[in-house]
Amino acid sequence: MQDLRNFRDYYEVLGVSRETSNEEIKKVFRRLARQYHPDLNPGNKEAEEKFKAIGEAYEVLSDPTRRAEYDQYTKYWNQPGFWSKQASRAKTGDGRSSGNKVDYGAFPDFNNFVDQVLGRRKQARTATADDEPVTTAPRDPFRPGTTKAAYTVNARTTRRDIEAKLTIPLERAYEGGLERIRLPEDGRSLEVNMPPGMYTGQIVRLREQGIGGGDLYLKITVPPHPYFKLEGNDIAIQLPITPVEAILGGAVEVPTLDGLVQMNLPPGVRTGQRLRLAKKGYPDPDGERGDQIVEIQIVVPRNISPEERDLYEKIRQIETFNPRADLPI
Repeated sequence: MQDLRNFRDYYEVLGVSRETSNEEIKKVFRRLARQYHPDLNPGNKEAEEKFKAIGEAYEVLSDPTRRAEYDQYTKYWNQPGFWSKQASRAKTGDGRSSGNKVDYGAFPDFNNFVDQVLGRRKQARTATADDEPVTTAPRDPFRPGTTKAAYTVNARTTRRDIEAKLTIPLERAYEGGLERIRLPEDGRSLEVNMPPGMYTGQIVRLREQGIGGGDLYLKITVPPHPYFKLEGNDIAIQLPITPVEAILGGAVEVPTLDGLVQMNLPPGVRTGQRLRLAKKGYPDPDGERGDQIVEIQIVVPRNISPEERDLYEKIRQIETFNPRADLPI
């Protein structure tokens, strides 16, 4: 009887139902990957295993073809009497049942089945002496006449995942798009279409861009910006305004990651007061944007024209506001 009892329910691993859409599965994966990433849980073996499990689950469920094959497999695995059917199929060599075109008896365990779904394992090729070998294996001294004999060449090169670091300015991390990177492992230069809304510590996986068909993992760093300051998913800025703008209020232009936008200042705004621009912050892993926090800074001009001085003198003569009226002494 085939032993497939190390089966993993990938829907349960991600905490979603079988009816969950591909888009929702992607959102859940991004949230869980950030929660359990080893860089955010140093030394936590449980988090590391969880991170690997959700990665494997997402790799299957994010691909419609692989997901359909997995659903077909689990449909039969979960039925009563499945194990006896497996044993019967293993004896007869017939892995088919009503509507099922996959020979599950051909898989010694669940991991072997997943390898087949993901295409992780390749069959070795049988070559003859007419082939031009890539490498020459040592000759067996007890078999001197081997030039006419068939031999097996393993066409699969060593598969290895690699890591690389990518530092991206905040504006480009927000927008995403094409980035050129050079890999220190082998000197290759790649042009990669990066996703929008990247953040420091994020890992971007590029399939089959590692060594020998392995994967490339890009670790993202977004350095501090001289003007926009990230506070979680909110973006904080300081906005300088004139004394007249502070007193009278009105529309002013405010820089955001989307460009200049207009904001209405309330009359009598104070230095240090924080105003909020909704949905102008940074996107979270689910694509929801935070707000932009605008901190007011009233700036007094150092040099004014004679006409401005005359106007300020007239205001001083008629103004009634006294900011020192409530001093305790």
